[in-house]
Amino acid sequence: MAHELPKAYEPSAIEHRWAEYWVQEKLYHVETPAENDHTPTFTLLLPPPNVTGRLHMGHMLNHTEMDIIIRWRRMRGERTLWLPGTDHAGIATQMMVERQLATEGKNRREIGREKFLERVWEWKKEYGGAITSQMRRIGDSVDWDREYFTMDDHLSVAVREAFVRLYEQGLVYRGKYIVNWCPRCGTAISDLEVAHEETQGKLWEIRYPVEGTDESIVVATTRPETMLGDTAVAVNPKDERYTHLHGKMVRLPLMDRLIPIILDELAQPEFGTGAVKVTPAHDPNDFQAGLRHNLPQIDVMDEHAVMNENAGGYQGLDRYEAREQIVNDLQAQGFLVGIKDHTLALGKCSRCKTIVEPRLSTQWFVAVNKKPNHGGMSWAEAAIAAVEQGHIRFTPENYKPIFLQWMRNIYDWCISRQLWWGHRIPAWYCEECKEVTVARTTPEECSKCGGTKLDQDNDVLDTWFSSGMLPFTTLGWPEKTRDLEVFYPTSLLLTAFDILFFWVARMIMMGCYFMSGPNRPTEIAGGKENELKESIPFKEVYIHSLVRDAERQKMSKTKGNVVDPIDVLNKFGTDAVRFTLASMAAPGTDIAFSESRTESYRSFANKIWNAARFIFMNVDRAAEKGVWSLEEFAKTQPKGEGLPGFSTETLEDRWILSRFNKVAREVSEALETYRFHEASHVVYHFFWGEFCDWYIELTKPRLEADEATARKTFANLLAVFEGALRLLSPFMPFITEEIWHAIYDGKPPLKSISLAEYPKANVAQISDEAETEMAILQDLIQAVRNIRSEIADIKAQPKIKAGIEVFATAEIQQLVERNRGALERLANVSEVKFVGESLAKASLARSTARFEVRVVYEQKVDVAAERERLSKELKKLEGEFANNQRQLGNENFLQKAPAKVVEGLRTREGELKVLIEKAQSALKGLEGK
Repeated sequence: MAHELPKAYEPSAIEHRWAEYWVQEKLYHVETPAENDHTPTFTLLLPPPNVTGRLHMGHMLNHTEMDIIIRWRRMRGERTLWLPGTDHAGIATQMMVERQLATEGKNRREIGREKFLERVWEWKKEYGGAITSQMRRIGDSVDWDREYFTMDDHLSVAVREAFVRLYEQGLVYRGKYIVNWCPRCGTAISDLEVAHEETQGKLWEIRYPVEGTDESIVVATTRPETMLGDTAVAVNPKDERYTHLHGKMVRLPLMDRLIPIILDELAQPEFGTGAVKVTPAHDPNDFQAGLRHNLPQIDVMDEHAVMNENAGGYQGLDRYEAREQIVNDLQAQGFLVGIKDHTLALGKCSRCKTIVEPRLSTQWFVAVNKKPNHGGMSWAEAAIAAVEQGHIRFTPENYKPIFLQWMRNIYDWCISRQLWWGHRIPAWYCEECKEVTVARTTPEECSKCGGTKLDQDNDVLDTWFSSGMLPFTTLGWPEKTRDLEVFYPTSLLLTAFDILFFWVARMIMMGCYFMSGPNRPTEIAGGKENELKESIPFKEVYIHSLVRDAERQKMSKTKGNVVDPIDVLNKFGTDAVRFTLASMAAPGTDIAFSESRTESYRSFANKIWNAARFIFMNVDRAAEKGVWSLEEFAKTQPKGEGLPGFSTETLEDRWILSRFNKVAREVSEALETYRFHEASHVVYHFFWGEFCDWYIELTKPRLEADEATARKTFANLLAVFEGALRLLSPFMPFITEEIWHAIYDGKPPLKSISLAEYPKANVAQISDEAETEMAILQDLIQAVRNIRSEIADIKAQPKIKAGIEVFATAEIQQLVERNRGALERLANVSEVKFVGESLAKASLARSTARFEVRVVYEQKVDVAAERERLSKELKKLEGEFANNQRQLGNENFLQKAPAKVVEGLRTREGELKVLIEKAQSALKGLEGK
């Protein structure tokens, strides 16, 4: 039969099969809904991994959390669209192909732009799908029919349209400014793409002779090679040391060029000598000072950081070779005053680790602080307003002020890159009048003079420009589409902190601009007053944590502590890895990934597998007897809140039904606020502890009882088991899919458990009374088990039965009597006797706040060991009581804590007083023995 599961649980035997099935069956494809379809919608955009990428543990966490959320939402009946795609990754991909060419003894300039781009597309076709293949393997429930690539034709059209509109609105401009320049990549990069490392460097003090005097002025610099481009020396106007030099000129050492002494607050009296060299072409602060004083801009390096013709005799030297030669020459000519150790933050390209060079360069920029020509807020203002007004919510909340602070200090965005791979800037330069024409399609003539000799800009757009538009371009913008009406704004962005400004901020700015006002192709629900609310790209941003190694060190190739998720998946299975990450994913807390945790969740999966095999084995036996069958369950399996039709004749049935409903509620509440760790914890303890360890054990005798009892028991057991699988499905989709299909003999009512209804709590099925009674019974059974484990004879022969004595109230005695069979079987008890006197001082006894129990067994008690046990127990109880009192005595805590928590602490206070008194009494009873 289809429900005959293999004896051993092997993840590899089922995961590949189901991963392929989900894709082939297009289970997660979402059709564009009809106009009259108002099903609740949940949209999630996958942060597009680079086309050069491979799955790492950060991806694994990100994808696990997204998949849990989307599967849970889908099972709740929402229309869920999860959009997958990859980013063309301009710099990274171009680097990969250039390295490939280098192995052939070629470079891109030799083969030309057209041939180079052909090679990039070939590379993308052959190697670019690695990470999406891995996504399929781990079971990401995305809509693969909507998969995009940021260089797709329709997205390229949208990118060009956006650039032209920005240009027409005066928000895109071309200018000459200092940018971060990577000599290795040969392109400008953004501030966010510069990784700063604290480095021990040097501070060189150089003497500049004052023209017409015997004096010199000493400047300090960390980059002596740039002095070749100096066009001034600045002193602070308030620095009295240099008042007499105001208006003087100095002679630039090595270049023999006269440059002025200027008065500017660029010079800080407390730094170095209080005088600084000004190199407008090689430092952003110097550049601004140069504009203030109308200074020349002398660039002394080329795009590879090699000294150019403006560097005099140092032309052709690498910047650091030039530095060494310049320092030697300064010393030889008597201009070097001193060299000091100096700690500085050295900026490196985040991709190739080359030291970044500030460089004067003509680039294209987006004016993020300028209002568009048609009016309204600037990009930055709109993004700030969207967050401040609560249209976009951050979790954890501490990221909100971080985001706002960055937005309030944002500079214009340099969007041009000196690459060949990417969206080429739609600007053409006229050879005759030198004017620029920006157009949606290739122009035939100059828009200014009518000339026909036009050359397109060689630069491409920053990768983040196109990816910043994905929330709306993937849904059809700039066209008016039904998808935009239904799925925009997206519901949630789940991503990492390291792209909060790279991508998240830019999506917010671009969404608020392009999906509002005249740029929006669809009408805004609610009119003008809802414009900002409806233009945002997403309603919530959840920033997930970092995955660190077991010692909480950041993973890095340098440290050699990188964990390859594929290796871990091969070892333990995808479900176990997913559950490990989910169980540790507390908002705002980094994850210390440990294979030991993963191994324990592999055991959890094995526990579920064995529970299924036990249930199916008993179903087969029942079917042979004609008592019950899985087909019967398949026909009658009800839908709706809780477990409709569940029989509640026994305590264990009422208890498990109540726990099932509470767990369903608690899991959904936790997932609503992205507390993945709490949700997984609740499911884990319900499935393993309450269902497998207790409920199955408690129902075993009833499976062999009369036909009527057996029928009800099988129905209940399967109903809870099937419901528990649905509870677990978003977390462990593979094993739950396999077993769920087996429940229905391979003929389930739906194609997948992931399309079934997620359990919802039915308040009427919750019974606090049943849970309290079961807790007492469990405590009693566990107490007897613990005592038995200390008896040498029983420990050696566990099957030995022993009688017990119980001291408790009449109400609890009745509870025990009603469940005597379960107690005797699960605690291996031969007889239960109720006594009228306390057992606290008796040997082989345990005390709780509700009962006292003693195992009746002829064995000499080790008084010393018993005294030690009681002393430890008393110390533990007193410690817990002290902590309890501290919390209850803290008014601030009492005001903020939930009422349920405070109530629990007060209840526990009374219990602890009783337990402490009993432990003290028991210890006193051992005196003199």
